Amino acid sequence: MSISLSTTGRSGLVFLVGAGMLWGTGGLLGTLLGRATGLSPVAVATCRLAVGGLLLVALLALTRRPWPRNLLAWRRIGAVAALAATFQACYFGAVAASSVSVATLITIGASPVVVALLEQVTGRRAVDRRRAATIGLALAGLALLVGVPSDDLDATGLLAGAALAIAAAGAFAAVTVISARPIPGLDAMTITGLGFTGGAVLLMPLALTTGITFEPNAGSLALLAALGLVPTAVAYTLYFRGLPDAGPGTAAVLALLEPLTGAILAAIVLGERLTTLGMMGGALLTAALLLTANESRPADVG
Repeated sequence: MSISLSTTGRSGLVFLVGAGMLWGTGGLLGTLLGRATGLSPVAVATCRLAVGGLLLVALLALTRRPWPRNLLAWRRIGAVAALAATFQACYFGAVAASSVSVATLITIGASPVVVALLEQVTGRRAVDRRRAATIGLALAGLALLVGVPSDDLDATGLLAGAALAIAAAGAFAAVTVISARPIPGLDAMTITGLGFTGGAVLLMPLALTTGITFEPNAGSLALLAALGLVPTAVAYTLYFRGLPDAGPGTAAVLALLEPLTGAILAAIVLGERLTTLGMMGGALLTAALLLTANESRPADVG
């Protein structure tokens, strides 16, 4: 008797790992774009959704893929658009109210917890001791990697930032859970392209209040294209593609590859030093990711 992961389970993991690693480039590219253009974080997020979505819409048109024809598919696209805009607005609102570390720690850390609770409530998957321990290990690693907030934060800003970050985590968790159930005739590229284009439209009024214009040059346009393509169009297409095979619980934990990859890239490209605690956090986070990949799907016995 041999035990191995199913082919669909393995392919789902590959897509999710690819998405998490590509997401890790988003912070670096977004930071560089903000420095080059002077755009606010929410304006960068809006441009990211718009460019990523429109690139995929153009590809859908060039390949003559049929557009969704049923109401259920368009409802899913609308939900992804609304949740993507909510996630971006709440996350950057949390950054403005508190700090990057608070927003990142709570948003990314709370997402797998919210997904686990949603799966428990809906009866999709029970939260057993092993899964709870893995999530706890991941959260401990994330806390060490990202760091705790500084003491100079006032209580009001901290509470406001935490509330917005939890709202962002809820939006990401909702996208993860609802997208785990495929809809006939609606593929990952279509939902990403149309959903993110719609999300950019919804987020545009907020971005306009902070200013969304800049003087284009070769460098800034290249950064904008890279941000829209790599951690947005490609990464989210991979994420939505892997979700049905691996499941929302596994996907939410593997999304923690984003801060791990981002920390490594920041150290290499931006020269940011990774502290001893940060390296310990990265090790714990890696262990949690490996445990999640190992237990992600039921084994095939034969």
